[in-house]
Parts: sequence; structure tokens; C-alpha cells
Amino acid sequence: MHQAEFISLLWLIGIIAEAMTGALCAGRKQMDLFGVVIIGCATAIGGGTLRDMLLGNYPLIWVENVHYLLAIAFASLLTVIIAPVMRYLSKLFLAIDALGLAVFSVVGAQKTLMLDFNPVVAIVMGVVTGVFGGVIRDVLCNQVPLIFKKELYALVALLTASLYIALSYYGIVEWLNLAISLSFGFGFRMLAIRYHWGMPKFDYQHNQDGEIH
Repeated sequence: MHQAEFISLLWLIGIIAEAMTGALCAGRKQMDLFGVVIIGCATAIGGGTLRDMLLGNYPLIWVENVHYLLAIAFASLLTVIIAPVMRYLSKLFLAIDALGLAVFSVVGAQKTLMLDFNPVVAIVMGVVTGVFGGVIRDVLCNQVPLIFKKELYALVALLTASLYIALSYYGIVEWLNLAISLSFGFGFRMLAIRYHWGMPKFDYQHNQDGEIH
């Protein structure tokens, strides 16, 4: 399989998995089927859409390839049907979500470089692609976005995109760069979940007398 086809396959797996996680979030908020599809779509392609809009890269991928949009909508509705067994697949979905985060981060950085933007911009766009679908999902579901909590998520995207850019800068062949970057991102995210790694949390509170605790 050609590396472009391989990364496209991983990306498709990633957007389907993210669509299903978005649908589950909509289900926890007791949304109707339209809401389920909207949240699924926002989660799956929100980050990539925001990236391309910021970079002025048109047409958007789901506009140019509408079958991606149909696949996301189908995955979202399928989640409603198989929801009763999803609890038994939680570990599998954590793994797929970790893979999706790594793929989105790398693809975001890769596409930005292909558009001849600065490597720093490419890293930022890798993070945008990786995490902002989840941010949009959480905002629409009226909850604090995951990346603003203690759990490591955005940092994984940042380091994964940075690693891909660094290896590209030093001339590492593309297939090896993809293998190393994706393995790092996936492994780091899974370790963070397993060992509950997190960022330091800022807890600012004060009472009515103005005293800070």
C-alpha cells in the first residue's frame, strides 16, 4: 500500500472513531438524532475544517469528498444502534482515539508544510487539527473542553506534530517519519491514559472577604 493511501486509511479510521465518540457525548446529553449527527460531524472534521479555513485552503476536504461526510453521519447513527455494547469496547475506543489524535496531528502538520507555511505554523495547525474537533464538541455539549483539563491531550498533539516537523527538517524519509511520529503520538497518549499523566492544574479560589485560598 502506498504511504498516501495508508495515511488516508488511518485518517478515515480516525474520523469514524471521533464521530462515534462525538455521538456518545451527544447521547449523554440526550440529543435527538439530528444533534447526534451534528456533534459527530463537528468532532470528526471540526479541527481539519478550522485548519483549512485559517490557512485559506479550499475546497474543504468534506466538500470536495462528500463520501467522508456520509461516512461520518453513518458512523454517528450506527453508534445509536450499538450503544448498549459500547461499554465493552471502551478500551478499543481509547486506543482508536489515541491513534486518531496522532494521525490528525501529523496530517495537520503535513498539509500545512505542503502549502509552504512556516514550520511553526505547521506545528500549530497540527494541534488545531488534532484537538479542536473535541473542543467544538465539548462547547456544543456545554462542558469544559478536555484539553483545558488536567488530562494530557493537547500536549500529545503538540509533541507529535513537533516531532514530525523536526524529522522532516532533518531529511528523514517520509515513510519512516510517519512511522516514528505516529508511533510516538499513539504510545504517548496510551501511556498518559494508563498512568494518569496530566498537566499541572491552576486552582484559584477566594472567599467573600477577598482572601485567596
